[in-house]
Amino acid sequence: MKEALSALLNNKSLNKEQLVQLLAINNPDEHEALLQHGLNTKAASVGRIVYLRGLIELTNKCAKNCFYCGIRTGNNLVDRYFLSDEAVLQAAEFAHKNHFGSLVIQTGELSGPIFAAQIERLLKLIHRNTNNELTITLSCGEQSPEVYQQWKEAGASRYLLRIEASNRRLYESIHPSDGKHDYDARIKGLEDLKKCGYQVGTGVMIGLPGQTLDDLADDLLFFTKMDIDMVGMGPYLEHADTPMFDQRNLLLPANERFLLSLRMIALLRIMMPYINIAASTALETINPLGRQMGILAGANVVMPNLTPVTDRKKYLLYNNKPNLEKDASVSTSSLNEVLSSIGEQIGYGLAGNSIHFTQKHG
Repeated sequence: MKEALSALLNNKSLNKEQLVQLLAINNPDEHEALLQHGLNTKAASVGRIVYLRGLIELTNKCAKNCFYCGIRTGNNLVDRYFLSDEAVLQAAEFAHKNHFGSLVIQTGELSGPIFAAQIERLLKLIHRNTNNELTITLSCGEQSPEVYQQWKEAGASRYLLRIEASNRRLYESIHPSDGKHDYDARIKGLEDLKKCGYQVGTGVMIGLPGQTLDDLADDLLFFTKMDIDMVGMGPYLEHADTPMFDQRNLLLPANERFLLSLRMIALLRIMMPYINIAASTALETINPLGRQMGILAGANVVMPNLTPVTDRKKYLLYNNKPNLEKDASVSTSSLNEVLSSIGEQIGYGLAGNSIHFTQKHG
């Protein structure tokens, strides 16, 4: 079986049937062999370098009502906030002084000219205050092509727009039918971002109620079909104040979702060797060593949270989010030690652009 597994993993053009077979692995030795192949592929393509993306959770205000999300607009228990310019610039200054090379600005899904102008202003302020030495990723939901272009011209380089489930049926099962959650609009958003020249990212949740291994195999094939430059994916984690919490009895055990997420990372690295893959915080929620294990499966990006601690506690997409009390300087220092101990090097001061993207665009 070991030889058969090795032959299968050496095929970068894995088909759906093969992907399902690999995702279904339950033998610990075969699981470890798959993760090792993901790590070997990473070492040979993008190297054993981990890029830091300082995460700023700008606001938990959201106009969408996704059934799985703790900050959905229908959750009246959320204490809503919007960071001040001063708080954002302090976080950016921390990232700059600590040689992160990159920032991520994440928000709930908002739109409209006032919000577009707020993001544009912040982009310009951050670049002015950090001598244009930070590369900025936005994760601010669906926008018009004009707004994507507006933000691109203001200094955003990357954009993360998660599909959450590439299967239309599954996508519709985790979103309300209210005209604001349209599968085709999500796909169009990814295509519009590519046309604007962004490095484009997306991602999925792993272990959703009703999700099958066929669905997850299709997610991996979706990333290749869309020619994605970066991916953030991790285990689905429930939030008590959401409609989907009632389906928690349908979920795989948390550790199975965790191991499945590691196999997804490894397989995606094998299929798309030169993209950027994030080790998500959700991994660490299930297993304290989750981020390290994600990196050892093939991920090459981590996102230390730079949101002020008082507001970080209010940006809860799921229950039991880790590191809510940790000061950014403390978590960054420990991260450096942890990554060095597993043979990884932090790419200090490096933008960490997707090699997959630069190969396409030069």
